[in-house]
Amino acid sequence: MNIEKFEQSMYQLIVETSTKLPKDVRRAIRAAKARESAGTRSAMSLATITNNINMADENVSPICQDTGLPTFKIKTPVGANQIEMKKAIEKAMVQATKDGKLRPNSVDSLTGDNSGDNLGEGLPVVKFEQWEKDYIDARLILKGGGCENKNIQYSLPCELDGLGRAGRDLDGIRKCVMHSVYQAQGQGCSAGFIGVGIGGDRSSGYDLAKAQLFRSVDDVNPNEDLRKLEEYVLEHANELGIGTMGFGGETTLLGCKVGVMNRIPASFFVSVAYNCWAFRRLGVSVNPETGEIQDWMYQEGENVDFAKETAAESEVAAASETAEQVVTLTAPISEEQIRQLKVGDVVKITGRMYTGRDAIHKYLSDNDSPVDLDGQVIYHCGPVMLKDDEGNWHVKAAGPTTSIREEPYQGDIMKRFGIRAVIGKGGMGPKTLSALKEHGGVYLNAIGGAAQYYADCIKGVEGVDLMQFGIPEAMWHLRVEGFTAVVTMDSHGNSLHADVDKSSLEKLAQFKEPVFK
Repeated sequence: MNIEKFEQSMYQLIVETSTKLPKDVRRAIRAAKARESAGTRSAMSLATITNNINMADENVSPICQDTGLPTFKIKTPVGANQIEMKKAIEKAMVQATKDGKLRPNSVDSLTGDNSGDNLGEGLPVVKFEQWEKDYIDARLILKGGGCENKNIQYSLPCELDGLGRAGRDLDGIRKCVMHSVYQAQGQGCSAGFIGVGIGGDRSSGYDLAKAQLFRSVDDVNPNEDLRKLEEYVLEHANELGIGTMGFGGETTLLGCKVGVMNRIPASFFVSVAYNCWAFRRLGVSVNPETGEIQDWMYQEGENVDFAKETAAESEVAAASETAEQVVTLTAPISEEQIRQLKVGDVVKITGRMYTGRDAIHKYLSDNDSPVDLDGQVIYHCGPVMLKDDEGNWHVKAAGPTTSIREEPYQGDIMKRFGIRAVIGKGGMGPKTLSALKEHGGVYLNAIGGAAQYYADCIKGVEGVDLMQFGIPEAMWHLRVEGFTAVVTMDSHGNSLHADVDKSSLEKLAQFKEPVFK
């Protein structure tokens, strides 16, 4: 094989996977948008999502800033040199990271150090398999941490909230899968996709579940029982009312794929791999002699050009942002301004904000802040950044990360430093809600995965602190204009996330009775 050509092919696969959604996923998102009523929060979210997809196409930049833990599944003809192929993949990863197509996501689990190039012990994940065909089948999935954290595994029999006992049968499996969608809420950037693995042990079950995400959205399961289960879940999960970003709405799930394998008598696992709407997986067939791409996968059927729909989507977004609803905030923000906000208000932020996620929150719990945060805005975000030849930083992608991870710290940090607003996705818990009420703070939900949309709102990088934590975890000083988010937790004790959780649990209970005999 021409290994240099193979490296170029893998680089191209990485870039395309990070920046362009496949056709089957686009069609699923368009169908979801058509189901929502104009002027709702879900319609506004989907308008932002489709606009973001278009922007990623045009900019050839990451759809979502969290480019995840890259996982390659590669089938090779007998005799292919898998050692050299893996080295070529690693070189392609390094180059893609350097070019801003991937965020440096490889962190030493013991020291917390970021390698900076997406390489490290066990990364990237490359799974080889030999087959007797005469070409290389190379597939890649980029699955971000927000949706990875909503993966779940059930050991049957078990008791499930709202659904009661789930036994070791198809109906028990059905209950587990429905519960998996409920428990994800909006934290995995719904509307999403799920892969389900039935059987195996704890590790092989999760492998099987993730393997289902490599199936096309449009395929039909050859196993009749599993086909019925997939169709049932896709239909009824959308009756839970969780909706896009957990804002409520008609579409919570965009796809469900189920696989099965044998198990041992003592164990019965149902494993669920959740994936966000930014379903970044592509594949190529490669000539084993030349190393060049012969064909692309997941690109069959009609393509959806969201650029042609941008104007209509903008109208949908504008319809939800009436003059009475939209509030413009500029930091430093006063407690009085915050107390006037209520759940459902749309906020546009102009001026300064600071990024801060896991490492920053832990640091601020034990140390002084490097900047004055009184009246300021913290953005739960780990951006993709590039430095130019003059040494200036530029934001390539900057969507929100899942906020619930900061629940142990957030309320205390807000009160200690005087922070008035926090931006993230998926909502936070009772400790933060209590602090918002006591201190006079607000939680703003941005649209998960919309990394290009929000990067466009960032007009400059005015500084950075705590770079020892790596680019995603550093505190970036950002100058923004028209940064739009929705108030989902206010200073009066109200939480849209808690309300949707409660209502969706009540709706989940209607699926308690047996369906499959």
